[in-house]
Amino acid sequence: MTGTPLQDCCATVSGGLDESQAAQLASVFKVLADPARLRLFSLVASAESGEACACDLVEPLGRSQPTVSHHLSALVDAGLLTREKRGRWAWYRVVPEQLAALQAALAP
Repeated sequence: MTGTPLQDCCATVSGGLDESQAAQLASVFKVLADPARLRLFSLVASAESGEACACDLVEPLGRSQPTVSHHLSALVDAGLLTREKRGRWAWYRVVPEQLAALQAALAP
């Protein structure tokens, strides 16, 4: 053993998120803490075309269209998804920078 026990176990910790970054990520994770929203985010993120129509998200989620729209709006408000109206339907895409930030926060 080198040094004193205190020196061996008490290494300086640095890096990680600052307070502002932690607060911002916490608000995003709060939105994603709802299972329906997490599933919707996952469905949009895994769409082959890179986008998903709201009409295609109702059946996989097993919820009513108004409920799905409510959850999608929360994801848009949190900056996780973008919405583009095309005719009577809305199309959703993941915001790449937000996905990268989530991945970075969860990476070892």
